[in-house]
Amino acid sequence: MTMADVIIRQATAEDADDIYEIENLCFPDPWSMDALVYELSDNPRAFYIVAELNGQVVGYAGLWWIDDEGHITNVAVKPGFRNRRIGEGIIGVMIDFTSQEGIVHHTLEVRKSNTPAINLYKKFGFRTEGVRKKYYLNNGEDALIMWRHGE
Repeated sequence: MTMADVIIRQATAEDADDIYEIENLCFPDPWSMDALVYELSDNPRAFYIVAELNGQVVGYAGLWWIDDEGHITNVAVKPGFRNRRIGEGIIGVMIDFTSQEGIVHHTLEVRKSNTPAINLYKKFGFRTEGVRKKYYLNNGEDALIMWRHGE
């Protein structure tokens, strides 16, 4: 597999089942199906993309658009498809597209212990600018608040 085999496109409501499956495989506190359907169908501030390989959704990312800021809500790659640069492709497309559309600053929260994700975000210029104490409900882990500031 090469990145050329992966299609990254804007998500639609029809992707809700696939995103929900990935959510449940990747996160201890997954978003509900209702929340995802709302995000994909009705939230005017939400923007989601998916990564497809051979017609199968294998990753996704979501962002909330607030003036010139983009709050990246979730980034996930299905187990079995990790370490293939799919996450890097998703983040790159998300940042490139939203930056062209007027987002200047991107932010996200990430588990303090999630070194692979932190290193991925650093590749795109994200820097830790704060900590949310006991942010994650399942274990009370702190979240790092990371920002990427454009021009």
